[in-house]
Amino acid sequence: MTMNEYLPVVYISVLLVLLSATALFLFRQIFKTRRVESTFSRLQKKLQKEKGTAKDYYELGSLYLDKKLYVQSINLFQKALKADNEVEPENKALVYNALGYAYYAQEQYEIAIRNYKEAIKLYPEYVIALNNLANVYAKKQMTAKALETYEETLKIDPNNSIAKRRAESLRKRFVESK
Repeated sequence: MTMNEYLPVVYISVLLVLLSATALFLFRQIFKTRRVESTFSRLQKKLQKEKGTAKDYYELGSLYLDKKLYVQSINLFQKALKADNEVEPENKALVYNALGYAYYAQEQYEIAIRNYKEAIKLYPEYVIALNNLANVYAKKQMTAKALETYEETLKIDPNNSIAKRRAESLRKRFVESK
């Protein structure tokens, strides 16, 4: 057999591999979406019928946040903070960070800053909240505070790639402006 006779077999094989990979990817996405939607539906029904736990409100609020439904997520995060008085500070910090993100996404930067600071007060080593706070400062052109906050993040987590990259970028801006 010559090379030309093998060519159709090679093309069909490559096509089959590509189609299989695409089908696998689609099935994974479908199952992931179904799992998220069933959790979403279950939590909505539960919270309509009864008072939920802080975890329930936080989980549903996070799903709303993923769907970019910020007003609804803020409402649920606030309920999470009120739901249980026995929530550990680290978990309350998660809720305040999520609240901060929801406000940030709506460009309500002052309220976002307040929530990020509350998260950090409850859990001082909360690197994600520190990065988020620094990001808001940078967005508000508060470059010195942003750099200071990124450096604080790097004291806690020296390998934090986000803080490293953004702090370096801010340092360059300071050098250029002088």
